[in-house]
Amino acid sequence: MAASHVNPTRMELTRQKKKLQTALKGHKLLKDKRDELMRSFLDLVREDKILREEVEAEIKKANKSFVLAGSQMSKEAVSVAFMAPKQEVSVDVSTRNVMSVEIPVFKTQFRGSDEGDFYPYGYAFTSADLDEGVGTLSKLLPKLLKLAESEKSCQLMAAEIEKTRRRVNALEHVLIPQTQENIRYITMKLDENERSSQVRLMKVKDMMLEDAHHYKERRDAEPLKEDVS
Repeated sequence: MAASHVNPTRMELTRQKKKLQTALKGHKLLKDKRDELMRSFLDLVREDKILREEVEAEIKKANKSFVLAGSQMSKEAVSVAFMAPKQEVSVDVSTRNVMSVEIPVFKTQFRGSDEGDFYPYGYAFTSADLDEGVGTLSKLLPKLLKLAESEKSCQLMAAEIEKTRRRVNALEHVLIPQTQENIRYITMKLDENERSSQVRLMKVKDMMLEDAHHYKERRDAEPLKEDVS
């Protein structure tokens, strides 16, 4: 990977080293977060699978009861039976934080004259199969909400895992290698400059020594000229 356009100075080298240290620390934290998210996500998926199978079995049972009730009662009688519900259901939605992911939490509240009585009709003109279907669905409501909570949590966690994975890859394959290459480039340039400076100093020193030697020779030769004359 080619080095980006950086100034090969000691100040820039210090800045790049600090940047690399921060990137490595962030990379480790994000990897730990990703791994923990994956663990929580897989646990949640297993729970969701079990809960979904239970809910589907109960819905199938309730549908069977309603089909049998429909074969014994007219459509008008079934419609009249459900015209005046006895229970009012409200859902309170809150959240809990799991590794920076806001997971929804659903809580149901039933309001009515008798919390245990959820049949909106009398028993005189309805079939036992209808009673069984209504009872099954009424007891199933908390599980349905739990399933909705679980699946929404899986969706949110999967999105967070993907976002964290992209950040880890960006650090691992782009930012960290680029910064390491910048550090190598700056270090190489500084070393080259230092060697060049040393070579220049040695040349200057040699020139000074040579000049001093010639000066000494000239100075020693002057008395000889005077003696000859």
